[in-house]
Amino acid sequence: MTEHDMAEPGKNGMTYAQAGVDIDAGNALVERIKPAAAATKRAGVASGLGGFGGLFDLKAAGFTDPVLVAATDGVGTKLRIAIDTGNVDGVGIDLVAMCVNDLVCQGAEPLFFLDYFATGKLELDQAARIIEGIAKGCSASGCALIGGETAEMPGMYPAGDFDLAGFAVGAMERGTDLPSNVSAGDVLLGLASDGVHSNGYSLVRRIVEASGLGWADACPWGEGSLGAALLTPTRLYVKAALAAIRAGGVHGFAHITGGGLTENLPRVLPDGLGATVDLGAWDLPPVFRWLAETGGMEQSEMLKTFNAGIGMVVVVSPDAVADVTAALTDEGQTVVTLGQIGTGQGVRYSGALW
Repeated sequence: MTEHDMAEPGKNGMTYAQAGVDIDAGNALVERIKPAAAATKRAGVASGLGGFGGLFDLKAAGFTDPVLVAATDGVGTKLRIAIDTGNVDGVGIDLVAMCVNDLVCQGAEPLFFLDYFATGKLELDQAARIIEGIAKGCSASGCALIGGETAEMPGMYPAGDFDLAGFAVGAMERGTDLPSNVSAGDVLLGLASDGVHSNGYSLVRRIVEASGLGWADACPWGEGSLGAALLTPTRLYVKAALAAIRAGGVHGFAHITGGGLTENLPRVLPDGLGATVDLGAWDLPPVFRWLAETGGMEQSEMLKTFNAGIGMVVVVSPDAVADVTAALTDEGQTVVTLGQIGTGQGVRYSGALW
């Protein structure tokens, strides 16, 4: 081996930055997002960003005999639209919503959140906008952003691409978990969605492709561009759900995500009980009507793919319907009576979406 075959240690050697990983950019990102994360602080937070882990004190949060509940999720192929349009500000809210909306279905109060952001080349402004959206979702859900991971992985993602995952932890006092005491005669209350939320986007993108429209084209059913309309963030149901629990008489929640009403509502039903849903109880939002017409979708496919305008279902004792509806409405939710619980299994539909 000649002297030219190996660089002398410490002279003209390779660096991590030359390999595509910019530690300084990562540090700059942490500094930029610190104010957004600090704004999510709540009782129980015992550490800030920058450590090897996030600390949370359950006693300081007011719990006596807590049971922890954890949830994890992502945003799915909705990210493709965000990447292609550069409109990344809302996907952090989606990420939080997909986790914390699941936690409250167990009866838990979301306490803290951690995110995982992975990209091929860290773009400071893009990453900061995404994480600031995460912080916004956390603030709206009463949960603290106590940590996360930004992974810059050259060669793993094409330029501009990224992926997101989220991890939420909540708690409830022992014996208060949901669903509980779901019974024949219970009433189903539906809470309106804010559009497609974060499920079914592989089909959405196929339908848009078949339509011949681009993300920048005018939205066929509303104002603004098609891309912006389809990036409307997932609605956060946490504060409304917790208010409904405090009102009393809530026996369960079903977060209507992938699988729609058809697959998600049975998750709260005990053996021997089914649900009857009146499809005429609410108006199908224009985005779903457009997807159905453009994609030639059958009603059954709509109901097991998309939320179809109902993002959360609340199972309520008949004598508590008025109080729970008032609590939900006070928290800004649009509430409709969907149907009820009866004998049988699965979901039975009456009426039609369109």
